[in-house]
This record gives sequence, C-alpha cells and structure tokens, in this order.
Amino acid sequence: VLRSFHKDLEAQIRGFKTLLKQLGNDLVVLEKSVEPTWPKLVDPLEKILDRLQLVWGIIDHLQNVKDSADLRSAIDDVQPEKVKFLLRLGQSKPIYNAFKAIQESSDWKRLFLMELEKCGKKFMENVMDSTKKFGKLITDKKDIEGLPDSALALAAQIAATKGHEKAAAEDGPWMITLDRPRFQSVMRHSRNRSLREEVYRAHITRASDGKLDNSPIIDEILKLRLEKAKLLGYNNYAEVSMAMRMATVDKAEQFLEKIRTASWNAAVQDMEDLKKFSREQGAVEASDLCDWDISFWGERLRESKYDINEEELRPYFSLPKVMDGLFGLVKRLFEIDIEAADGLAPVWNDDVRFYRVKDSFGNSVAYFYFDPYFRPTEKQGGAWMGAAVARSRALARDGASTRLPVAYVVCYQSPPVGDKPSLMTFREVETVFHEFGHALQHMLTKEDESLVSGIRGIEKDAVEFPSQFMENWCYQRNTLLSIAKHYETGETLPDEVYLKLLAAKTFRAGSLNLRQILFASTDLEMHGKYIPGGSESIFDVYRRMSEKTKVLTPLPEDRFLCAFDHIFAGSEGGYAAGYYDYMLAEVLSADAFSAFEDAGLDNEKGVKEIGHKFRDMVLALGGGKPPLEVFVQFRGREPSPEALLRHHGLLTTAAVSV
Repeated sequence: VLRSFHKDLEAQIRGFKTLLKQLGNDLVVLEKSVEPTWPKLVDPLEKILDRLQLVWGIIDHLQNVKDSADLRSAIDDVQPEKVKFLLRLGQSKPIYNAFKAIQESSDWKRLFLMELEKCGKKFMENVMDSTKKFGKLITDKKDIEGLPDSALALAAQIAATKGHEKAAAEDGPWMITLDRPRFQSVMRHSRNRSLREEVYRAHITRASDGKLDNSPIIDEILKLRLEKAKLLGYNNYAEVSMAMRMATVDKAEQFLEKIRTASWNAAVQDMEDLKKFSREQGAVEASDLCDWDISFWGERLRESKYDINEEELRPYFSLPKVMDGLFGLVKRLFEIDIEAADGLAPVWNDDVRFYRVKDSFGNSVAYFYFDPYFRPTEKQGGAWMGAAVARSRALARDGASTRLPVAYVVCYQSPPVGDKPSLMTFREVETVFHEFGHALQHMLTKEDESLVSGIRGIEKDAVEFPSQFMENWCYQRNTLLSIAKHYETGETLPDEVYLKLLAAKTFRAGSLNLRQILFASTDLEMHGKYIPGGSESIFDVYRRMSEKTKVLTPLPEDRFLCAFDHIFAGSEGGYAAGYYDYMLAEVLSADAFSAFEDAGLDNEKGVKEIGHKFRDMVLALGGGKPPLEVFVQFRGREPSPEALLRHHGLLTTAAVSV
C-alpha cells in the first residue's frame, strides 16, 4: 500500500472511495447473514474494520510524517465518505441486535459526528501550519549566544533550506523555528532574554489568530462532544471518556488533587531557589522571573547543582548506541531479539528503518518502523507510536496461524550533521524508551482478536503504563552505562556523572508535577463542567485552573489551549478528558518498577523472572482483560503512589493512595 501511494499519492487516496464501496457491499452481506455468534459476527466484522483501519491508518500516518498540500486535499475529498461508512456501520440494526450494545440511529447524529471529525483534523492542520509559519532569521552571533553547537548547526541547516545557501554553524545566518527541539533549545540555553521572550510568546500563541485561529474550533469541538455525551445518555463528555477508563471523574479529580497537594510546597520552593540562584548570578530579572526565564535558569541551576550540562552529554548518547542498548535491555527482560530488516518493507523517507522482532526460538513475532528525525516542513512535532497492523487470528494469510503486528515508532530528534551521528540529549533518550514501551505492548501481545490485541481495547488511562515503565530503565546503572558511550572515543560515561544524573532525577519534580496537573485538570474541567458559549471562555478556565497549579500567573495573551493537540486533534482527541492518564500511568509504572527494585536490580535471575512475568501479563494480555486486574495479577495488590512519590523525592510531603 505504501509503495503504491508513492507512485501516485493523490489518485491512490481518492481510490479509497472504491474500497469504501467494497466494504459497504461486504457490510450488506454481513447484515443479511449475521448471527449472534463469534464466527458469524466478530470474525467478518474484524475483516471489514481491519481493511479500513489498515489503509486509513497509513493515510493518517503519512499526514503526520509526510504532510503536503496535495495530501490534505486528497484526504478532504475522501474523509466524508469514510465518516459516512463508519456511521453506517455504527447504526446497523442487524449488528445492533447481535451485539445488544449500539445506540439507535438518528439523522442528525451523522451530521454532527462528521463535523467533529472535520474540526479535529482542521485543529491539527492549524497547529502544524502556525508552527511552520514562524521563522526568525538571526545574523549576529551575539544574538544567539548560549545555544550549543548542535543547535547552531541545525539552525544554520534550516536557514540553508530557506534560501540562505551559505549558512554555516559558525558564521550563520541561523533560523529559529517553533518545532519542539528548536523551541526547547532556545528556552534552555539562549542568553538573549529578549529572544527567549519573543520565541516563548510566539509559541504560546500558535494557532490563535487569523485564518489559523483554533479558538472557535475548540468551542465547536466541545459543543459537539457535549451533544454526543447527551445522545449517549451521559451528563458530559468527561463521563463518556471515563466509561473507557479505569477511573471515574471524581476519582480522577481526587487523585490529581492528592498529587497536587504533595507537589505544591516543593514547586514554590523551586521558584525561590531559581530567584536566589539567578540573583547570585547577577541577573537583572531575578526579582521578577517570567515564563521565558524558568527553563533557562532552571538549566543553569541544574548544571551548577549537579554539574551536568545536557548538551555536553550529547556525545555519549549517539542514536545507534542508544538503540543497541535498548534492544539489549528488552532481550534481557523479555527474551526477544531485534534485527534490522531494511528492504523488507517500503518506507516513506530514506531515514526510516524497518526491524524484525524474534522470540527466543528465532520465530518472528512482530515488526516495526522507526522514524527518528525531525522534518519541520512535513512532519508533525513530537513523538508517538502507532499501530500499522494488529495481531489477528482471523486475518492470518499464507497458512500462518496468526497475522503478526507491525508498529510505527516516531520521534522528533536532531538528525546527523556532517560526519556526526544523531547525538541525543538525555531527555531524548527517555523519549525513545517511552515510545518503544508502547511498541512493546503492541508487538508482544498474545491476543489473537485484532479488536483487543496490543494497544487496542485497553482502558485509556492504562495505555501509558508500559511506556512510562520503560523510562525507569534509563536511570538503572547497567542499562544507562551500556548505551552511554562517547561516539568518537568509545569511552563510557563516567560513573560520577551517572550518579549526578540519578540525583538530578528529582530536580524540580514538584514543578513538573504541577505542569502535568494543570493540563489534566483543565482538560477535565472543559469536558466536565465548562459550558460552550457560556459566560466563561476556555481561556478563563485555563487561568482559573492555573491559580492552584502554577506558581507564576499565566500571561493574559497565553493561548496554549489553541495548540493542545493531545485533547483536540482528531475526532476523539486522543486524551480528551483523559490527559490525567499520564499521571496515573506514572503511578502504575513506578509501582511496577519497584517490583524489580524489591528483587534487586543487579539480581539477574530475579530481574529476568519478573521481566518474563511483566511480558506475559502486562504486555501479552492487551485489551483482553481489564488493566486493573492485570496489574493486580502482576503485583499481587492494587497500585499505590508510594513508589512514584519516593522516586520524585516527595514521599515525606504527603501520603496518598489511588
């Protein structure tokens, strides 16, 4: 499918209409022969949905990694037909009678659900376009003082693509953009305070004015979601979302409040520490720190306190070595081998790699794509894992008993520059481990029904559990030192630096917790109590929630919500009324990792035994069993936040339970 798209992208996507007609005919046949049995209902329905998900999943994936005007036009042309088919399927009375679950059809339901899909798509396009729209050309090196060599090289590289052919890292000119790596580099390292302010203000006002303004789109999305909730018999969309999660709205709010309480005093102290440190360094802004100062002075304080400079650590984290270490870890924990399989499947960019996953007997169990580098003109910012193909018994081919899963693992880190490999920050290392945790759950599933295999069918507040679990291993000594090798000399990261990284793990933990709680509580408030078109705007909600979660008052023009793609992009907004998932997943992952700590992280036999248990329970069971039951089966009890607070250095602040 990917290969044919490359030949004539627009024509192939419009050919998707033909597939929809075929699927429509298959649906008619199913309705005439449907029976309330697995072979007569679920198996044929799985085949219909899989064909749709496979092709549309690739289209959606390509828009994220290979965006273009032609692609958008083609998608706009076929999307209404896709929504119409899904509504036709969702409103099928014979299938309703067989499942005894789907709500009755109504004419207007089709109209507002189609509009919801269009709004989510337009929201994401506006974010991408507004991010690409900003570009600040700098010609005087004094104006870019403080940025590390790697950032200067990439800024010059971007300038060269914008018509400044002679741009060089040393002499410039340099182009500053709002894609995540460039934005974060400026915030953390630029000594030019006015540049930090300009870039920060541009970042928090993305997609908030003119033709790219997402404000009315957000209100429309919230309005449509509320209508959907009422149609389904719920009071609000937060209740709809929680129906597919472990928690309830009340429990989620109580959980966030307990973590907030445990984090607030520490966050206030974090701010006092920054003021004191910046004052000692002679900063004129010390008495009036602003949002564009926090990351910069936080990074300087971290360097001073732990003598760690993330940019200076990049040479120890080359992408090839990091991936070798990651593959070695999963072999140790889960008894799987990962080998390159480039050429076995087509790719959408020359940088993309393809891998095969084998079990301890040498049998193939899964495959995955790896797309590591940023491409600001065509690729969405951020990192994610996507399901290309799900494991399935019913869809097996060529005499196989099961169709094997295939995953996308996508990151957004700096590409190689000249002869240097991609050199990563420690945060980027954590990101790779995080996304690979998602991929492991998709690839190591033992569920043979594709509708609940891998990451499908899992309550959404548990889906981040394996990914955040994998992040813990970045701080485990043997794991970290196996990947931290200087790309030129082969020297291992000094042990004293490792100990500083470990100590720095709790640095500003209270502040980081509050940031996540602000996003999560705003999300729940907008989907639970906010009334679209009422007296309070979405930005009023954000400022109100900031009062108890943000030490600094947000700027009046802060329009962060206009780029909050986690909850507004797509028809359902992946984490709509569920951004708190990240915090709950941290509790689950820290608690699960503490099982390895209890056994002893240097106890090879114990680590392997628990690793196999984690593989066979948490990773293998997919959506076939409620995640709370899975966790209790693995841990022997319900989850506790004690390990998380201990890892964050906040255990003495408060004692809470989930």
